[in-house]
Amino acid sequence: MSEHPTDTTETAEPLSAHAIQDKWQQYWAQNDTFRAGGDEDERPRKYILGMFPYPSGDLHMGHAINYLYPDIVARYWRHRGQNVLNPIGWDSFGLPAENAAIKRGADPREWTYKNIEQHKAGFRGYGMSYDWTRVLHTSDPEYYRWNQWLFLKLYERGLAYRKKSAVNWCPNDQTVLANEQVVEGRCERCGAEVVKKKLTQWYFKITDYADRLLDDLDALEGHWPHKVLQMQRNWIGRSHGADVDFRIEGRDEPVTVFSTRPDTLHGATFFVVAPDADLAAELAAGSSAEVRMRFQDYLEKTQKESDIERQSTDRPKTGVFLERYAINPVNGERLPIWAADYVLADYGHGAVMAVPAHDQRDLDFARAFDLPVKIVVDTTVAGGANEGGDLAELDPATTGTALVGNGVMTGSGDLDGLEKADAIARTIERMEQAGTGRAAKNYRLRDWLISRQRFWGTPIPMLHLQDETVVPVPEDRLPVKLPSVEGLDLKPKGSSPLGAAAEWVRTIDPATGEPALRDPDTMDTFVDSSWYFLRFLSPNSDQFAFDPAEAKRWAPVDGYFGGIEHAILHLLYSRFITKVFFDMGLIDFQEPFSNLVNQGMVLMDGSKMSKSKGNLVELSDLLAQYGADSLRLALAFAGPVEDDKEWNGVSLSGAHKFLARVLRVGDETSSPVGADAATGDVTLRRITHRLLADAPGLVEQTKFNVLVARLMELVNGIRKTIDTGAGAGDPAVREAAETVAMMIETIAPHTGEELWARLGHEPSVSAVPWPDADPALLVDDTVTTAVQVNGKVRATLDVPADISDADLEAAARADEKVQRALEGKEIVRVIVRAPKIVNFAVKG
Repeated sequence: MSEHPTDTTETAEPLSAHAIQDKWQQYWAQNDTFRAGGDEDERPRKYILGMFPYPSGDLHMGHAINYLYPDIVARYWRHRGQNVLNPIGWDSFGLPAENAAIKRGADPREWTYKNIEQHKAGFRGYGMSYDWTRVLHTSDPEYYRWNQWLFLKLYERGLAYRKKSAVNWCPNDQTVLANEQVVEGRCERCGAEVVKKKLTQWYFKITDYADRLLDDLDALEGHWPHKVLQMQRNWIGRSHGADVDFRIEGRDEPVTVFSTRPDTLHGATFFVVAPDADLAAELAAGSSAEVRMRFQDYLEKTQKESDIERQSTDRPKTGVFLERYAINPVNGERLPIWAADYVLADYGHGAVMAVPAHDQRDLDFARAFDLPVKIVVDTTVAGGANEGGDLAELDPATTGTALVGNGVMTGSGDLDGLEKADAIARTIERMEQAGTGRAAKNYRLRDWLISRQRFWGTPIPMLHLQDETVVPVPEDRLPVKLPSVEGLDLKPKGSSPLGAAAEWVRTIDPATGEPALRDPDTMDTFVDSSWYFLRFLSPNSDQFAFDPAEAKRWAPVDGYFGGIEHAILHLLYSRFITKVFFDMGLIDFQEPFSNLVNQGMVLMDGSKMSKSKGNLVELSDLLAQYGADSLRLALAFAGPVEDDKEWNGVSLSGAHKFLARVLRVGDETSSPVGADAATGDVTLRRITHRLLADAPGLVEQTKFNVLVARLMELVNGIRKTIDTGAGAGDPAVREAAETVAMMIETIAPHTGEELWARLGHEPSVSAVPWPDADPALLVDDTVTTAVQVNGKVRATLDVPADISDADLEAAARADEKVQRALEGKEIVRVIVRAPKIVNFAVKG
């Protein structure tokens, strides 16, 4: 099919797939066919889930392929005797709804829930096997009440806190962003260039779980895509080294610096502070008026730069000398302190010791400002990075190239001659004895910034009292509901619109009866999606976020499907919250998703489909033209799950014609229900039973395109038997047709149901158990033997699998091609390995 381009002008044939589609969708709805079994259901449980959608308009091809794959798997496991949970919900808070509401002058609730209804209709029309009794919307108070409960639990455990710091600010959306939501210096939602801004915000202390989040990835190898695991490892970014305390002249408290190479302390020649770190402003305050002015100008310039720009290696180094000095704890040397933008305020402690001989960025800065460069690692020794070189000729002060890599210490007192690991260990030991440093770990991961200055999100359940203390809203007062938008201006303006909802903001502290103000910010919508898979287990409960007993029965999720764009944000946050729930004793597992599948995108002329590019194909248009099954089959056949699919290579017309052939098989099969297939055509039965044996592996390895190809092969075998073999009354035809009905139901469910009915069975085929393959039919009755003469193949023979050596040699000698190859030659030796090979060794 996929070799034919899609003909978007062709209209589906009249008996339309639509009549069949409507018939079976009505049956499923009336019979609640896909509702997961309850406590009384003793079947093994299987939880299959697609990452829930955002309700932005109509469903499109991205949705079509994203949600097709988990639906195939869910339907397959029902055939395998599992009690399957396959729910659907909507990630319905967030900026797109709010921005759309602002544009239309409407309530974001209206836009959101209208789109959800459109999505629901689209999913039903697409034939999804969802448990419709478990639907959730994160913008329902019944859901976000439990977001607030989660916030309070984290607050109780010291994992939710508030602080003032430089944050990522999107000037377009007028809200803060977590580090993970900034991509190459721009807002991942709107693409605006992100700037730094100092605000007091709420954070979740995900860094407390950094080691577990990193180390537990090892257990997911082979179950999650390796690329995703590596992305998370890189994002967490654990480094081992030391915290080193530097005394600052004129300051009582030392400044702590993290370094992965404390062994190079003797090579430190200056000290660098991030301009936007509080320490820089403090140090500049003690400098001359000229320096204070220069520093302020530099700070303002730095705040307009992205972290990506600041850390670029190809931009000139800039900085301001603060007229202050740090004291090197290992040798007492005075190190001039500079503010420079290549150091970030949230790396380590916002300051670094600069060792220019062995760090390229430090070297570039030293050369720009004529600062000393001191070599303390000799990389020219045996095994060193510059083995056999001349250290004087390699001096970074003149070459401009830092000496990095292996070597031994030099110019470092009693560390001289030690290799890196030994020198680091000894340095840390000395610092710990002197009280000037200690072994430490550092992480790229930063705490999760959850405050958002927008209306359409979960209100943060905290109260601000008159004495400026902040206290939690009692659990029995949850949910803190969003107010009406009437009279509110939702346009972004740097502070949350909720702050202007005077009647909502002003409240009473239940504990004291004193006036209080509600927190005006809302939560990052990734809080909503960090635990939603558990809410599906108790979606209608007003007693708890989820029932721990249900979590024990169903979770973790057995198969989770979604795009790789969520590799860091959603998946990392879900893993964090899962571990918190584990520590609270609510669940008995520490990873939310046992298996993860990332699907590719549907492309149009090589580009991702999007409204902005005008290349979006709406699902509703294709359902109206071809019906659900043709689209489902064509997408399943389009290529491997993880690959991107070019839309012009997806053949809906080919899929439509194949499904029509499938249904004709049901109309023509004439053997009675229950006919003994053992009396039927053996060749067809072999094709059927090989597919029965192979298909489970194909589904479980998500090789859906191969499964479709094998189903086509089986339908061709049925057609051949009907047309040129024993005919439509052959019991093997019925066995094969029933197998097609069961298997194709996973991909084209309406066709599967209809075929099953036309074969004389009661519905629903979705509950039909997967038959066992007959082992006897999996063994080839004939094999192909290669006949060689002096090692060269001269003929091939189809022979019985149990043929004897003697009979195989006789058959080979009788073959005309072999006789011609042997003519006039003397046979020296005959090697026979029945049933695989015969080799005649000849001469002459």
